[in-house]
Amino acid sequence: MILIDNTCVSDDIADQFFVCNLDKCKGACCVEGDSGAPLEDHELPIMKQIYRHVEPYLSERGKAVIAAEGVYTKDWEGDVVTPVIEGKECAYAFYDKENILKCGIEAAYNDGKIDFKKPISCHLYPIRVTKYEQYHAINYDRWDICNPACAFGAELGVPLYKFLKEPLIRAYGEAWYQELVREVEEKIAAADGAK
Repeated sequence: MILIDNTCVSDDIADQFFVCNLDKCKGACCVEGDSGAPLEDHELPIMKQIYRHVEPYLSERGKAVIAAEGVYTKDWEGDVVTPVIEGKECAYAFYDKENILKCGIEAAYNDGKIDFKKPISCHLYPIRVTKYEQYHAINYDRWDICNPACAFGAELGVPLYKFLKEPLIRAYGEAWYQELVREVEEKIAAADGAK
């Protein structure tokens, strides 16, 4: 474990290789799972504000679900999440010409329509953050749908913490991220020195 401020970072974040490979997984993380994407409290008003700009990117089925359930909803555990279509894909996802699921929020962001890239839980994936009273546990969520990303990351030599640099900085700040890099590099140097 790596301890930085009020965070406890799993060693997997430093040790595992990862680069999303949408050509292989087809955006499976937007369709698999128990419920929609978890949302932070501060993201809820943002979801309401951006919806009119995001709506044109969504499928008719997605729009219908959001019209019926709202721009966010509660799952079976009582957590606030994005709505899903018939228990499957996120209502904010759409299929592109290659039949890959993409995020309508991110598409609107990329087109300059909004300044919110996507919910932080989506941006950080496959990192999942569990928030306790005293600290945040930052863990790698291993899942077979991401096997192509693990293989691609290993091929390119990109560890998970480097692949997710932008969302980690977004979530915890530049100084926190630089401390993470320093801690990881020290750990690697110590391991190499012990050989």
